[in-house]
Amino acid sequence: MSKVIANRHFWLVLAMFALGVVLHYPQQILGTDSASLLSSLGLTRHAVERVFFLLPITYVGFIFGLKAGLASLAVALVIMLPRAFLISTSPPDALFETGGTIIIGGIINLWFHWHRQDITRRKRAEAMLTKIIDGSSIPAFVINKQHIVTHWNTALESLSIIKKKDIIGTDGQWRAFYPEKRPVMADLIVDKAPAGKIAEHYKGKYQKSRLIGGAYEAEDWFPALGKEGRWLHFTASPLKDSRGEVIGAIETLGDVTERKNAEENLRHYLREITRAQEDERKRIARELHDDTAQDLVILLRQVDKLVTAADKLSPQDTKLLEELRKQTNKILEGVHRFSQDLRPSVLDDLGLLPALEWLTSDLTAHFGIAVNMKVLGSVRRFSPEVELVLFRIAQEALRNVGKHSGASKAGLTLEFGDGKTALTVRDEGKGFELPERVDDLTVAGKLGLAGMQERAQLIGGSLKIESAPGKGTTVTLEVPV
Repeated sequence: MSKVIANRHFWLVLAMFALGVVLHYPQQILGTDSASLLSSLGLTRHAVERVFFLLPITYVGFIFGLKAGLASLAVALVIMLPRAFLISTSPPDALFETGGTIIIGGIINLWFHWHRQDITRRKRAEAMLTKIIDGSSIPAFVINKQHIVTHWNTALESLSIIKKKDIIGTDGQWRAFYPEKRPVMADLIVDKAPAGKIAEHYKGKYQKSRLIGGAYEAEDWFPALGKEGRWLHFTASPLKDSRGEVIGAIETLGDVTERKNAEENLRHYLREITRAQEDERKRIARELHDDTAQDLVILLRQVDKLVTAADKLSPQDTKLLEELRKQTNKILEGVHRFSQDLRPSVLDDLGLLPALEWLTSDLTAHFGIAVNMKVLGSVRRFSPEVELVLFRIAQEALRNVGKHSGASKAGLTLEFGDGKTALTVRDEGKGFELPERVDDLTVAGKLGLAGMQERAQLIGGSLKIESAPGKGTTVTLEVPV
């Protein structure tokens, strides 16, 4: 009780109610002749005096809460009812105005109460979010709709060397990652930026999150982080209110530098293995061509000489020699084909396009599949390493068409574009069920396709495989050259 009496708001409310009593009963309290102190203004009815009670009712509800507000409604009602029943010349109008004042005052108090609860819930949610984010070992920050940092956890302090006291309340989240001001992923999420806008800042590095609607994730190199720079995987997700409106965004970051270094080491290892394999293929192909094939040619000529002397041989011996010549010729053709498969000389001597033409004609000759080859754009040469990868992927894709598709025709397109080259092999065969992820190709037994994926990564390319049972298969390789 002593705290209430000491509260200045209590005395202000008491004064307002006292004023309301005086305005309501001037004749009885002040002994005036007029029934209203406002009669000099031409106001003879007490509507204004009744509406005046909204002032203390509203003030009490705002300062002291719903219960006190309801109590103030009761006080106002007790003050106004005697005049409405005993003094007013028009009791129905007085009761209507009194009821209206009480109803409006009640609505105002309820609105204050709901608004106060909403603020309380929001503060609790923010406090809980702060605890969750600060307690996480994953670097993270939160911005509001105005792009102002509201949370900056301890893990991100360690990663960025920027203290939360220096960043919270500012729009300087970019300072942790870039030398100049620019939007980070969370800013783009808050702005509901379309994919094209995101691509302006993270081209080829981002993708939609498969787990969170409206979220994006990306990987990028940040040279300013740490002593030698760091690779980060980051995900930005929208924060929404109860109506589904975006009110901010949270961005989490993970240091993937070690994984990226391991991947680079693995790529280097695979590149060296592939180079060694190709060198060995080339050596074996040369030996087959220069030694084995030549020996078979000599053997075939000797058999031919024996056949020409058939008049000195029996019919049975002549027949045996004919069979031997056919088998030797068949073996020679097989050696030539095997040598070409290992390392076609046309690729080293004439380049990629003639080598691809040889592949398509070879598929037609051995499997009877008609291949339509198209070359689009301005033709240009690539480094031997890139041309070899393009050739090997086309070779594997066409070999799959011949062995597994059951198609009668196929297509090969090589498109030279600005900044990239696309190789596409498609067929209209039986197709197959693709695993959910490209990484699962090996597990699914698609070793040839997995090998194509690895070769594409060696030159910084991307491989896309589209297939479905009964709908054929399309293999597309894009190389940034």
